[in-house]
Amino acid sequence: MKKYQIFIDGQAGTTGLQIRQRLANHPQIEVVTIDHDKRRDVDAKLALMRSVDVTVLCLPDDAAKETAAQAREVGCRVLDASSAHRTASDWVFGMAELAKGQREAIANARAVSNPGCYATGAIVLLRPLIEAGLLGADRELCINAVSGYTGGGTKMVERYEGEGAPAYAAYGLGFDHKHIPEIQHWSGLNARPIFQPAVGNFDQGMLVMIPLQGSNGAELHKALAAYYQGEQFVQVQPYNEIAADTAPFITPHGLNGSNRAELQVFGAGSGQQALLVAKLDNLGKGASGAAVQNLNIMLGLEEGLCTQIA
Repeated sequence: MKKYQIFIDGQAGTTGLQIRQRLANHPQIEVVTIDHDKRRDVDAKLALMRSVDVTVLCLPDDAAKETAAQAREVGCRVLDASSAHRTASDWVFGMAELAKGQREAIANARAVSNPGCYATGAIVLLRPLIEAGLLGADRELCINAVSGYTGGGTKMVERYEGEGAPAYAAYGLGFDHKHIPEIQHWSGLNARPIFQPAVGNFDQGMLVMIPLQGSNGAELHKALAAYYQGEQFVQVQPYNEIAADTAPFITPHGLNGSNRAELQVFGAGSGQQALLVAKLDNLGKGASGAAVQNLNIMLGLEEGLCTQIA
């Protein structure tokens, strides 16, 4: 059985650590590391990238751009978990469920950009409905979301694992969150959406919610179910027509460690209001699980191998 070698640049961060955790028991992927004292040695890093099958970037955007250019220089394939290349025309977007032919594009790509967590939830909800003509590309949307604090990077993790962290906090109030271009581009929206993220006092889990006026929930659900029929990691839950006394209680929990996204559609009895909801693990399908899924596809392996944490 062939073994492939992977170098993770930035493996000490949350995403890198979870990729390593998933790959620890992978039967065909071996993670190689660079000596600690040579992490900033460009020649040593170039030599390592030249020797491996794929370099995975878990770095800040500027560092990811620099290292991606180095990897390309030495002919190494790249999977970038940063937001640096998610709308770049010469990179393949690493969401296998996006559209027909996307898996093949990932499999053949030299450079793949791993999707963002919030963006994953929004795109898997919106793309099928825009393609089906049930949502206009010019429609002005408001996207609301809440994530576990691990989605906010090292500083937010330190704050929430200390004392006095708030139970809930809205952020990104400047209408310029870095996921907005990615959401707009890959959903097929012409109009820039308003995106309002928030963080809760829990480590992992995410809800992305999109309320819609003048939309029939049953029609939206039918389109989503057809689009993702047979998909392993994006699953559409049964339709929920809501009456005042039957409204459910939704939490972001239940998918931690998995690479799954669960989609739900809630519709009012009038047929004129709907709520789209995506639930996922911000570090699973929103980051590390998706990265391992993409690695498997890039290397021609079974797509689901080690994509979740047992």
